[in-house]
Amino acid sequence: MIDAVFASIPAMILATGLLVGLSGALLGTFLVLRGASMLTDAISHAIVLGIITVWLLTGHLSGPVQLIGAAITGVITVALTQLVQRTQLVRMDTAIGLVFPAMFALGVLLINLNARNVHLDVDAVLLGEIAFVWIDTTPVLGQPVPVALLALAVVFAVNAGFVLLLWKELKLAVFDPALATSLGFAPGLVFYALLSLTSVTAVASFEAVGAILFIAFVIVPPATAFLLTRRLPAMLGLSMALAAAACVTGYALAVLWDVNIGAMMAVMTGAGFALALAFGPRDGLLARSRARRAEALGIDSLTLVVHLAAHEGTRREAEENTRPALIRHLGWSEGRARAALRNALDAGLVARATPPQSHAAPLLLTAEGRARATRLMPLRPDAAD
Repeated sequence: MIDAVFASIPAMILATGLLVGLSGALLGTFLVLRGASMLTDAISHAIVLGIITVWLLTGHLSGPVQLIGAAITGVITVALTQLVQRTQLVRMDTAIGLVFPAMFALGVLLINLNARNVHLDVDAVLLGEIAFVWIDTTPVLGQPVPVALLALAVVFAVNAGFVLLLWKELKLAVFDPALATSLGFAPGLVFYALLSLTSVTAVASFEAVGAILFIAFVIVPPATAFLLTRRLPAMLGLSMALAAAACVTGYALAVLWDVNIGAMMAVMTGAGFALALAFGPRDGLLARSRARRAEALGIDSLTLVVHLAAHEGTRREAEENTRPALIRHLGWSEGRARAALRNALDAGLVARATPPQSHAAPLLLTAEGRARATRLMPLRPDAAD
């Protein structure tokens, strides 16, 4: 059975995509919460310089040496970005925009000058091709395993171990760096370790989805989960589940439509974000729209209560404390007046006098409505007016 799994091209492609998505979401959750998600973009570009530099020094295009070189390059990128930002001459986003294009351009230049005859192509590094990961294999216990799959499995295990072992330190480094420093947790060191693992994960993902599409797996699932929950454990689990769902649906749609698999997986992360943005139970656009409507309706109901209280006991009470008066004197539409009245009735602030079937029936304040009006308008007009 195991032989059949490793011999299945779809299984190897899907497993590789899942490991990319899970590894990216695992680290990306903390980067998104730290507000440093765009450093992933800087790292994914800048480590091209690390790859070509390591190749020029050692002749290796893959393996542990490349991973170490990528990690060092990622740390250098972040260090240079923060160094530029600390001058206080530019903001962090500008500093990122200054540093990583320079490092990326230098990497591309070195590739063009020194690696023309070597299998080190900029398009392959940036875009990848997950459909071909099954070609390059290495024996593991006598079983041929795709090199990319093996590398990503190791990287995912390291990332998971890092999060589990430094869970408390990561939480403090993300939410309260000052407290973490006072407790001796070295949040800066933890943050650089997180970014180093992000660099290593990006290199391991090159053959699968490339550096550019890797960014989607690091940022989008955690950002989507953030729209759905504010609890860190739930957000972490949800972001990984969303990444896995994007991989599975992306692969299925890519096969159906005969398009790039890695790109479709990344597109599906965006589709998940769009759904959460629209239909999220708390922060979704529809939920916020409903909340704004409910707030506006509540304000209208209180306005109605104040209007009734202002004329209660006066000579014009019979004229003013009716629904038609709300339309005439408050400038409300028929629908707005009806909605405000219905909401006030449901809240027990207003009651109808008989006969209730008449639209001009007098509206009376309940004890709760009168108390609410008193709090809102302590200087109530004299009832004899």
